[in-house]
Amino acid sequence: MNSDAEQKPIGIVQALALLLACQLAGEVLVTTARQVAPGVAFPGPVVGMGLLFAVLVLRGGAGRSLEATGGALLRNLSLLFVPAAVGIVQQGEVIAAFGLPLIAALLASTVLTLVVTVYAFLAVARWTERRRAK
Repeated sequence: MNSDAEQKPIGIVQALALLLACQLAGEVLVTTARQVAPGVAFPGPVVGMGLLFAVLVLRGGAGRSLEATGGALLRNLSLLFVPAAVGIVQQGEVIAAFGLPLIAALLASTVLTLVVTVYAFLAVARWTERRRAK
């Protein structure tokens, strides 16, 4: 990985533009894929995150500006949940009607996520141990 001195610095506006451009590119790619194959059910922002990862690998790292911008976004992430909370309040009737199945789905998906995470961790731990033993 390159040091910050070797990287061309970018400003906060450029860092935000890079983040949003990667997300937009992901959305465009998924929307285009859905035109070709309507069964594609993959979130555009995840594709955008993959594109951002590729850009960062090619750049040799994030750099100070992108790290500062990402850090500021993460520190204020709770503000992004306000619209979701308003939606929950506005859709109270729907939640009352389908609350039990929603809770069951949330619990099942949480347990499944934890189980998969444990097995992934164990697999990586075994793999790391084998590499150290060589």
